[in-house]
Amino acid sequence: MWEPHRRRPCGRGTRVERFVTAGAELIGAVLDRRYRIDAPIARGGMSMVFRGVDTRLGRQVAIKVMDPKFAGDPQFLTRFEFEARAVAGLKHPSLVEVYDQGMDGEYPFLVMELVQGGTLRELLRERGPMPPHAVRAVAEPVLAAIGVAHTAGLVHRDVKPENVLISDGGDVKIADFGLVRAVAAANTTSASVILGTAAYLSPEQVTSGNADARSDVYAFGILIFELLTGKVPFTGDNSLSVAYQRVENDVPSPSEFISGVPPEFDRLVARATAREPGHRFADATEMVAELRAVAGRLNLPDYQVPAPQESAEHTSAHQPVARPVPEPVTPQGPQHTRMVTTAQPRNEPPPPAYIPPQRPTQYSAYQESQAAKRRNGMIWTAVVVVLTLLVGIGGWWLGMGRYNSVPSVAGMTVEQATAELQEAGFETGTRDKASDTVPVGGVVGTDPGPGARETKGSTVDILVSSGKPEVPAVSPGADWDEVQQLVRDQGLQPVDAGEVASTAPEGTLARIDPAPGTVLPAGAHVQVWKSNGSRPVQLPDIRADTPEQARAKLEDLGLTVAGEQHVYDELVEVGRVIGTEPGVGTTVDAGSSVTLMISEAVTMPSVVGKSVSEARRTLEGLGLQVEVRQFAPLDSSVVISQRPAANANVESGASVSLVAVP
Repeated sequence: MWEPHRRRPCGRGTRVERFVTAGAELIGAVLDRRYRIDAPIARGGMSMVFRGVDTRLGRQVAIKVMDPKFAGDPQFLTRFEFEARAVAGLKHPSLVEVYDQGMDGEYPFLVMELVQGGTLRELLRERGPMPPHAVRAVAEPVLAAIGVAHTAGLVHRDVKPENVLISDGGDVKIADFGLVRAVAAANTTSASVILGTAAYLSPEQVTSGNADARSDVYAFGILIFELLTGKVPFTGDNSLSVAYQRVENDVPSPSEFISGVPPEFDRLVARATAREPGHRFADATEMVAELRAVAGRLNLPDYQVPAPQESAEHTSAHQPVARPVPEPVTPQGPQHTRMVTTAQPRNEPPPPAYIPPQRPTQYSAYQESQAAKRRNGMIWTAVVVVLTLLVGIGGWWLGMGRYNSVPSVAGMTVEQATAELQEAGFETGTRDKASDTVPVGGVVGTDPGPGARETKGSTVDILVSSGKPEVPAVSPGADWDEVQQLVRDQGLQPVDAGEVASTAPEGTLARIDPAPGTVLPAGAHVQVWKSNGSRPVQLPDIRADTPEQARAKLEDLGLTVAGEQHVYDELVEVGRVIGTEPGVGTTVDAGSSVTLMISEAVTMPSVVGKSVSEARRTLEGLGLQVEVRQFAPLDSSVVISQRPAANANVESGASVSLVAVP
């Protein structure tokens, strides 16, 4: 179980003193004559967040005040306003609402919904790593919210625990959409600065500065890794060395660091954090669909995420509210608000990050060995870091000119799209993609998608409509990743249905459902089973089952039904299974083919009361032999008895005895 809340030594008073020192100059200010700043909540490198009040509507709000250095930067202000408008247009219960944005003196600011609770970072500090059901409870609503933004063409670019908020009522929300992009547009931002938080940057953000929906997917994969293990996968002496590690290294499996992590979560993290963007989930919507499928297979229980107890937001709620002292009203010129502040040095360095005390875990031995290795290899580490910095900075400066944005070619012909992409400096290929709307042969889009920054000379695939989605023609033994990509190319959603025994090589495709060639609506789920190799299987007793029930039992054992054979059995209902060939109890290899034996018989009709000629026609039409006992050989004689009786099951070609009079 996830360990219960334990109080930390860092008391509330210490945190309050730090925040008051950092933001004292703004306490009591009324921005834009409307938003009163009451108490600090959080501080970052480019902004501070305060608890405040919208004095016009009388509601509590969160106010993010940007660094004054951005005030004179028109590019930043334009992008800041654009991103605020875009995010304000999104609607999802797990998106922090944006109410307003503006500028007051030297302070650009953003007014948002106040989430009364705390951050995911504060919760991790209080409770440590989370079990899978708690991870699902955090990740599912946030991924769904980010998916809404991705559908609208927005990218977060800074997914991290500090931007995930948890309310006292258990709601989980994502904040700070668009701020990294606004800062990136600023003239005051150095071109050599890697924007975003180093621990969560995708490889393409490090090498080219490019970010799209798949970059958010990568960051969220790192976030899930951290929730499961309590640590990020890459660490180093500085942000740049951390960032560049992921360019050359895959993210390890969470189960390598903490016991009990299901392999399904390992695979989820591995796909989300693939170094090649094309191998990741296309966006957060696709990732949350896979997370829900994993939760279903693992039967994870519902869970309400608790808010952190000693959060900065809770602390700010207990701060005394400072009031502004207005200047005397005069009839000339605009009126401003005078802020009563305590004199503090403007450039005071930020306080050190809060580090929770070390507590023993099942990985203490691992951590101690790692620490020993770091101590013993400190000199070599320093050398590697210096070389990495030199190579990375050189690559950063030299590589920017090698990239170009992929143009939008949807709706063009293949020839037009090819010319457009080649003019942009890309090589082209083609790949089929199903579409409910684009006619066969028309261009659906590209992979990578429009707007993605790719190396000039690299290949961009033109996605050509193959018509309505259908399950691709794949067979057992096909490459597992290729099969899933083929399903996605058809506009369908592959679902990992688990592993089954099969004669197909281990790790390859075992079977797929619905069957290849089945036409489905766009977005429909296709179950894909992975082979775990062949093993001996004993044929079960399926006598009297329906053919559908028998097939399901045999396929669950990794067997294939090759066909059906119809035979007579007087004890089994017509149409039900008599057995299999080979027979029940026989041991065969998983993946082998078996034949179903289906009961076939003729159900005797009632011919009593009919004439001999009519009874004969009816019975002979069913393939039966007819014998009649009567006083005179007249076709008009009436049948008074029959054997076998009506409704009895008889074998085709069997003899039927009739008695007729006169």
